[in-house]
Amino acid sequence: MTGQHTIVHIGGYTAEMGGRAEGIAAARRDPATGALTPLGTVAVTPSPSFLVRHPALPVLYAVNEGADGRVSAFRTAPDGGLEPLGVRDTGGAEPCHLAVVPDGRHLMVANYGGGSVAVFPLDAEGVPGDRSDLVRHEGHGADPQRQEKAHCHMVSPGPDGGPLLAVDLGTDSVYRYDLDDASGRLVPRAPRVRTPAGTGPRHLARHPDGRRCWLVGELDGTVTGYQLTGDGALHQRVRVDASGRAGHVQPSEVTVGPGGRHLYVANRGVGTVAVFAISGETPELVTEVDTGGEWPRHFALAGEHLYVADERADMIRIFRVDPATGVPEPVGEPVPAASPTCVRP
Repeated sequence: MTGQHTIVHIGGYTAEMGGRAEGIAAARRDPATGALTPLGTVAVTPSPSFLVRHPALPVLYAVNEGADGRVSAFRTAPDGGLEPLGVRDTGGAEPCHLAVVPDGRHLMVANYGGGSVAVFPLDAEGVPGDRSDLVRHEGHGADPQRQEKAHCHMVSPGPDGGPLLAVDLGTDSVYRYDLDDASGRLVPRAPRVRTPAGTGPRHLARHPDGRRCWLVGELDGTVTGYQLTGDGALHQRVRVDASGRAGHVQPSEVTVGPGGRHLYVANRGVGTVAVFAISGETPELVTEVDTGGEWPRHFALAGEHLYVADERADMIRIFRVDPATGVPEPVGEPVPAASPTCVRP
């Protein structure tokens, strides 16, 4: 694959959500240099704020984040083009995250405004069918503005068919569910994991060893490390600041790097990506890299490169990650992108 160009799809906010994007954009990526060549908007669709690919099929899924939550499916062409395959109602407002289970047979969606998790069966072509389940979270958190009710922010299926973890910012909780493959329904596993009050958990990243994960708190600017058991139970081990910078820190994305030696956290407000060494018990801050904007909403690793989507600066920033140290170094000029909220190599 080296030397060949590959496609990156970029999701963003459209006018309905106060953004400037027109839908899903595409860019061609040079794996050798990391450079992106913008190809323009390839699907006009409302606020496709998060994107995910099918594990085995040329299909891309997007949430349509708005008052009437929807999910859209597209067949992907080698040139980055998108052919619509179907749109489904998510049963809740403001869907903000989605994931396909590893066997490729179901799609899960997190409804932020609805505080719920929706499940859709996928056919042999990856097309979503009628919603097979909708589980609503109940309760609230300590922050009266942001935690007045449940706000599901992420769904993370177990990589080996283990329990689904659903991260809820509004109730300071991570819920566990088993998916009944035949019915497409979620079976709750008790108890849910409760974070410290006011954490506002947003996203989590699993270690490839299957025994650890890290959760970022959007509201309190923390990273919490958990031991992860086979049945999806989380046992808190350590808690550190997501950034060493002064100012309002609002973590967004979190990912474990190749080889499982480093953890990457995007910090909105201070405009950084923090790099932590995670070989020991406690994540140790190696460095914190300026992204060139203040609102890094999402990032993705591809090969030796890190792509950071800055929603408010209307750009994708490209970094080369040093394989030895794990430290990202900026490469070239930022690539223009309208209100980008997700970058998906």
